Amino acid sequence: MIRAAFVLASRSAWIVATWFGCGYFPKGPGTVGALAAVALAYAGLPPGIAAAILFLPAVWASGVVARERGEDPQIVVVDEVIGQWIALAAAPAGWEGTLAAFLLFRFFDIVKPWPIRLFERLPGGWGVMMDDVAAGAAAALPLAWFNR
Repeated sequence: MIRAAFVLASRSAWIVATWFGCGYFPKGPGTVGALAAVALAYAGLPPGIAAAILFLPAVWASGVVARERGEDPQIVVVDEVIGQWIALAAAPAGWEGTLAAFLLFRFFDIVKPWPIRLFERLPGGWGVMMDDVAAGAAAALPLAWFNR
């Protein structure tokens, strides 16, 4: 019974961490995860609220998968989802703001300028998540300025 609970928890972590399978996309799984976040935002899910609600479960799920698969595996894309939602929360309304949020977040996520890269040093799921949270915040700053 206890083993079954651990298996269920592990499977749940993998579903969340890969964002329902987006992380298994063969080319650019992080970009696919970020696009899934944009699609959900357009479906009416407020991105700032969604990021806040999902953050701690995402840290847990990322930590489980990183432990089972190896540190920050590419299939973990829930971090991109959270980071993209943070950027979208500050974006001006309309497709132009959405596109700007997507491009800025992907830039900061891929390039990881200082101090964003430092967050990868955090242990477990925190390191997986926090560099993307920082990339989302870095993207949100210029978006918020244009959105005032």
